[in-house]
Amino acid sequence: MSETTGGDLPAGETVLLAAFEGWNDAGSAATHALEHLHDAWGAEQVDELDPEEYHDFQVNRPQVGPGPDGTRGITWPTTAIAVATTPRGRTVVLVHGIEPSMRWRHYCDEVLGIAASLGVRTVVTIGALLADVPHTRPIPVTSTSEDADLRTLLGLEPNTYEGPTGIVGVLQHEAANRGMNALSLWAAVPHYVAHPPSPKATLAVLRRLEQLLGEPVPFGELPDEAAAWQAGVDELAGEDGEIGDYVRQLEEAKDTADLPEASGEAIAQEFERYLRRRDPGTGG
Repeated sequence: MSETTGGDLPAGETVLLAAFEGWNDAGSAATHALEHLHDAWGAEQVDELDPEEYHDFQVNRPQVGPGPDGTRGITWPTTAIAVATTPRGRTVVLVHGIEPSMRWRHYCDEVLGIAASLGVRTVVTIGALLADVPHTRPIPVTSTSEDADLRTLLGLEPNTYEGPTGIVGVLQHEAANRGMNALSLWAAVPHYVAHPPSPKATLAVLRRLEQLLGEPVPFGELPDEAAAWQAGVDELAGEDGEIGDYVRQLEEAKDTADLPEASGEAIAQEFERYLRRRDPGTGG
């Protein structure tokens, strides 16, 4: 898995960011990133989906407890749509929910219909997956799109994944079918520390969004939380020999993959030099 960088989206364009709890959200890194932006940019909820249409309440049960005013009530597993204005004046729509249990196409139609009414041109789905990556190295965030023009503009990778998908993949696909710009960000969370929270992965997602949107994101205490998280995992690896050995193997594999000589261009150049050495008549 490689990390991509590139340009940012056109200034002033309304962008939708979507993340969903569940299968698409290892370490809760994606949804925590959205929650952070909601608070940092003072987003206001403007709509929500009827959970009766999309959720099996025996899978995602409603929660009972006191509300802000102390009155006991029930909180249903819905999808909330909020709108924020960034410091530079961009409108950002935040879609945060639990992956629905049913009627995914109707669900996406409703979400994207609301998005269109809010002037959204670009849909960014955010996910996190468990991967064989070391916690001691930067968290990889892969940015992909099926749109060739968007890949060129933003420096994205083509989406080559084949296999089971979640609501993140379906929403991105349906957005593209509607003529919206659609791209996806995925953070790779070390699988041996999968339990949430994963502040280092959340921070990596926010840094990539900051670059993509061309908007400053206040990170608050996240850098300190990420450092504390890494120190805690370091301690765990130091106390468990098997985990420590495994982390060192992952570090070696990651560092080898990141070496300049491991790139395709460098390998091609080295092969060229090899051929020239074998055949002096080529001018080498």
